[in-house]
Amino acid sequence: MLRSSHALAAVLAIALPSAAKAASPQSFKGEYIVSFLGLSIAKSTFSSHYENGAYAIEGSVRAAGLARLFDDTQGTVSSKGTISGKKMVPQAFRADYTSGKRASVVDIRFANGTVTSTQVIPAPEKRDPKSWVPIGTGDLASVLDPMAATVIHADSLDQVCGRTVKFYDGEMRADLTLTYASKGTITVPGYKGNTITCRMGFDPVAGYRKGRKALNYLKDRSRMMVTFAPLGQTGVYAPIHATVGTQIGTLTISARRFEAVQ
Repeated sequence: MLRSSHALAAVLAIALPSAAKAASPQSFKGEYIVSFLGLSIAKSTFSSHYENGAYAIEGSVRAAGLARLFDDTQGTVSSKGTISGKKMVPQAFRADYTSGKRASVVDIRFANGTVTSTQVIPAPEKRDPKSWVPIGTGDLASVLDPMAATVIHADSLDQVCGRTVKFYDGEMRADLTLTYASKGTITVPGYKGNTITCRMGFDPVAGYRKGRKALNYLKDRSRMMVTFAPLGQTGVYAPIHATVGTQIGTLTISARRFEAVQ
C-alpha cells in the first residue's frame, strides 16, 4: 500500500506533534482521524519525546470505518534525530506495515541530513528508464523524512508559512511549498488557541514515473491546506488539521486530541 500511495502516507504523517530543543524533557501526543467524503477511513496515534536537542517519534496508523472492508492496512512508523538551530536533522526513519497477508518495510538512514541508505521490502518493480525520473546526485542532501517534513520550527506563528520543505519517502523526492493563507483559532481536546493555515504546493523532483495522473493532479490542480498550532512554548508548530484535494474527492485529516503529556 505505502509505495502505491506515497502522498497519502505523507499526509498521514502530518499527525505529528514532534520535537524541539528544550531545557527539560517534553512529550506530546496526537490522535487523528482521516476521512474521505465525510467517511472515516483511517485513524492514527503519535507520541513524541524530546530531550537535550534530540527527538524520537513513534506512531501507528490503521484503516478504519468502511475502508476496513476493502483494505485492512495497518502499520507503525518511527523517526529519530537531532535539532540544529531551527532545523530537524533526521537520523533514521522506519515504517512497518501490513496489508492483508502482505508485509512491507521502508527503512531510511541519514548522516548530517543526507540519506546514506534506503531499504524497501519488497523491492520495487523494475522501472522503465523512458518514463522514470531517477534520483540524481545531490537530490538526497538536506532532506527530511515523511514525519520530520511536516513539522515546522519558527520564531512565531507568523513565520510558519513562506518556506519550501525537501521531502523524501524512500522512493520519491518532492518539494512541499508552504504559502500563507489565513489565521484563526481552534478548539480540540488538549488545545485551544491560535492557528495559522498555509496553502501547500507539491512538486515531485525525482524518484517517480512521468505521466502519473495522481501526481500530476497533486502538482497542478489539487488544493491542499494545512493548519498549524504551536506545541506549548517549544517553537514547534505541528499540523492540527489538513485537507487534500484528490481526483475523486477531498481527503481530510483532523486532530481528535492534541496535547502535551506529563
